[in-house]
Amino acid sequence: MVQFDRAELDEMVQRWVDENKRCESLGDWKPLAEMYTEDATYGWNYGPKDDFMAVGRDEIRDLALGQEMDGLEGWEYPYQQFVIDDRSGDVIGFWKQVSERTRDDGTHYQVTGIGGSWFRYGGNFQWSWQRDFFDFGNVSSLFLEMITNNAMSDGMNARIQRATSGRLPGWYPVGKAPVPLW
Repeated sequence: MVQFDRAELDEMVQRWVDENKRCESLGDWKPLAEMYTEDATYGWNYGPKDDFMAVGRDEIRDLALGQEMDGLEGWEYPYQQFVIDDRSGDVIGFWKQVSERTRDDGTHYQVTGIGGSWFRYGGNFQWSWQRDFFDFGNVSSLFLEMITNNAMSDGMNARIQRATSGRLPGWYPVGKAPVPLW
């Protein structure tokens, strides 16, 4: 079994957090693609019928960090905690999803529940694999609340319109992605 240098993994996590914050402030997550190996895969499940999978750095940039993050400008994903396994190179990061939009009482719209990413380190300060997990029910509930309260940005409304217009690149019926989700 390969053993990874703990200091290197800790530095990778810090670089990742710093680049996430920079990309959030830009409203553009595409630069994060440079933090993946050329052949990395990035996917998630979205309910009982759909999986998303991007294969390779270019698809990660264009689909996972481009198409799928388009409309989420003004959202932040602050990491709360990391669990690092230096034996496997696996890293689990737990994050929140917080909108810049606020309710009448001043609280930010925020997804309740746990969101996170499971990464596999590929060396050279790059991830070779990422799988996200989040509470689909709470995401749906929050978006419905925001729609009802007319709190969706134009970008979010366009995002929903795109998602309901047919199957987008990177989206597959459960179990039919070009690489397995798990």
